[in-house]
Amino acid sequence: QVQLQESGPGLVKPSQTLSLTCTVFGDSITTYGYFWSWIRQPPGTGYEWIGEISYGGTTIYSPSLKSRTSISRDTSKNQFTLHLSSVTPEDTALYYCARADSGFDYWGQGAQVTVSS
Repeated sequence: QVQLQESGPGLVKPSQTLSLTCTVFGDSITTYGYFWSWIRQPPGTGYEWIGEISYGGTTIYSPSLKSRTSISRDTSKNQFTLHLSSVTPEDTALYYCARADSGFDYWGQGAQVTVSS
């Protein structure tokens, strides 16, 4: 059974960098063919895909967030990490990590991040 778990601070000040880590259990983030994604859901709105890192370490980002987003990984810990810089209150959301193949088949439980001074 594949499980993903998000971790990180729940409160971030405006202009700072939001960092969240996803730890994967039951699969390796280097398994061929899978992509490891970050998705968020602001209050009262739908899901927004942020970006992903492939099994080979290649990253792809949403065009609307690309200038502020970085995704890295630590294969020794089977983790991948989201960094979103220069945050504003509009970045307040429930942040999910997920595994992607042809679709998103496994999700974490979500981590609430609030941007506020």
